[in-house]
Parts: sequence; C-alpha cells; structure tokens
Amino acid sequence: MPLDPETFDQLLDTVRRFVRERLVPLESEVAENDAVPPQVIDEMREMGLFGLSIPEEFGGIGLNMSEEARVVLELGWTSPAFRSVFGTNVGIGSQGIMIDGSDEQKSTWLPRLASGEIIASFALTEPEAGSDAGSLKTSARRDGDDYVLNGTKRFITNAPHAGIFTVMARTDPDTPGARGVSAFIVERESPGLSVGKHDKKMGQQGAHTADVIFEDVRVPATHLIGGVEGQGFKTAMKVLDRGRLHMGAISVGIAERLIDESVRYASERQQFGKPIGEFQLVQAMLADSRTEAYAGQSMVMDAARRFDSGENIATEAACCKYYCTEMVGRVADRAVQIFGGAGYIAEYPIERFYRDVRLLRIYEGTSQIQQIVIARNMLREAAAN
Repeated sequence: MPLDPETFDQLLDTVRRFVRERLVPLESEVAENDAVPPQVIDEMREMGLFGLSIPEEFGGIGLNMSEEARVVLELGWTSPAFRSVFGTNVGIGSQGIMIDGSDEQKSTWLPRLASGEIIASFALTEPEAGSDAGSLKTSARRDGDDYVLNGTKRFITNAPHAGIFTVMARTDPDTPGARGVSAFIVERESPGLSVGKHDKKMGQQGAHTADVIFEDVRVPATHLIGGVEGQGFKTAMKVLDRGRLHMGAISVGIAERLIDESVRYASERQQFGKPIGEFQLVQAMLADSRTEAYAGQSMVMDAARRFDSGENIATEAACCKYYCTEMVGRVADRAVQIFGGAGYIAEYPIERFYRDVRLLRIYEGTSQIQQIVIARNMLREAAAN
C-alpha cells in the first residue's frame, strides 16, 4: 500500500533536506577516509532509510516502487556511498526474503533489516561467474538437517559490514545452468565463513565490497529461502528487476546533481569577457544533459508505475538500467568538459562523480547483459505472436 500523499511528501522533504544539508558537506571527508561516519549511519537508521521497501508489518516504511524511485532520485544528489550503506537492505539484501522467503524467515530477519540492526549482502558473483551467473560453482551439499557450503564470492557489496548474506549456491551438481541453484540465508558468524579485505576501487569510496569465502559452512536447512531447492536463480531475477529500477533512479538523481553543478559553473565562469554559458557549444552540452536526464526519469517512473500495477516489467527494467546508467556517464563526461581543467581537479566534486558513476554500468547486470535481456525478450514476444 502506498503512503498517503501528505505523509509521503513529508518523507520526501525530510530526505531532501538530509541529503543536501547533512550529507553533501561530508562528501569530501567520506572520499578521503573511505568511510561513512558512524553517527551518519545512526541518523539513517532513525530516519527509517534501511526499511524503505520493507512492509510496515515488519517494521519498515513499505514504499511501493514509484515512491521508492522518487526517494532514490533525492538520494542521488550526493555521493553514492551514502545510499550504499542501506541500499542492500532496501534492495537485493532483503527482497529475496520478502518475495520468496517463508513466514518464519520473514519474521526473523525483515524487522532487523528494516531497523538497520543488521546489514544484508547479496552474494551471487564469483571469480568465474559474473554476467554468466548460471555457471556459479559455490556448492551446497545436503547433510542431515544442514547444507554444507563451499566456494568464494567476489565484489560483494557491504560484505565487510553484513550480518547476513543471501547466498546463491549450487544444490544440484548434476543440473547445469541456473536450474541447479538455490538461495540461502547465511549468518555472518557461521563457522567457516570469512570476509576478505575490502576492495580498493576506482571510485565510490566509502561503499565497501569484498570477497566472501565459505569453507565447510554449515547452514540449517530452514535457511533455504522458500524451503525449495532449485529456485535460487528465479529469486535472484525477481530481485534484480526491482534493483534495476532502483539503479535507474539513482543514475537520474546523480545526473541531476551534475547538471546543477554544470549550470552554476557555466553561469559564473568567465571567458572572453562573458559567462561560458552564453556560448552555444556549452549550451548544447547543457541541453543534451537535461534532455537525457528527463528521458531517464520518465522511463523510470513509467516502469515503476507498471511494476506497482503488477505488470511483468523485465524488459522495461532492463531498458531503465541500461539507458540511465549509460546516460549518467555521458552527463558526467559533459560536466568535466564544461568545467574544463577544474573538472579534472579534486577540489570540485565533478571528477569524483565521474569515477563514481562508471561502476553503475557494470554491477547488477552490465549494459551488455541488459541489451541481451531486452533483445531476447523482444524476440520471445515476437515468436509468441
């Protein structure tokens, strides 16, 4: 159920002020220290940001996709590291449990995720399985009332801080591809589970990823999501559809920040005796960025409404993820060009955002995977008709 308009507007206003007055001034500190201050994380918990998409019955705010997208647009105004702190709880870390989990799994974990008491991670990618998720090798062997997990996961967002992991593992070694994959809830303190050092990345300092290693980790059979083997990949795909809309929205939000910075700089920076914004080639870059950001926002909000109405939006979600993440890369590139030499200097936020947004075209399905998903769905629909 969506929130009543007045309550939602209050939430949106609170998030907008928190982002612009509290988070934006901390961007340089977070980038330099590669960490979000603990007191800021506590404030996020108090605001309910960890439970944006989790139903009210489990302690969350229970936003529908359209509402979530509008909140995420506001969050895009600042460094993506801030959103990453609670992003897995809102999205891929909780949605598998919410969509396919048993009643006991939901009641056990969702309230703790909604409050931010624990952070969840989604462990799918492996050293030899990224875009080809069906080829994953992490195994889950049934042994009495437990499963025994062995394998390594790579580039797992929030792994250094996670209390639980949604782990995709192969329960049927004789079934190739996705059909032999199951999803498990694995607790951080499980013997045999270890987390590597967090990765040193090109951008998005303060948002941490790391390897997760499973060495004979015993997981109770009751932690098999939904209690059915072989459904893990289907669960992952359900989660990723919503996640792709979320990624589209954050991309548009970041584009809006970059456009705002570009317009202000173009209005103030003088060359040849007048602001550079008066030169038509600079105006063309501004116009292209505004047009593309508007198109991206329109796509995301349309797909979100369709999602809320119960439509299958697999194609539309892929379109949003593909277009919006590519779009914000172009907007960031134009922003650097408009700023000129200043855009290449760390004194301004432009060079940091330029590095930050590059990742958006890679995770939760690369741009090339989105193209394949879109085209295959088109051909499948044509064959059905």
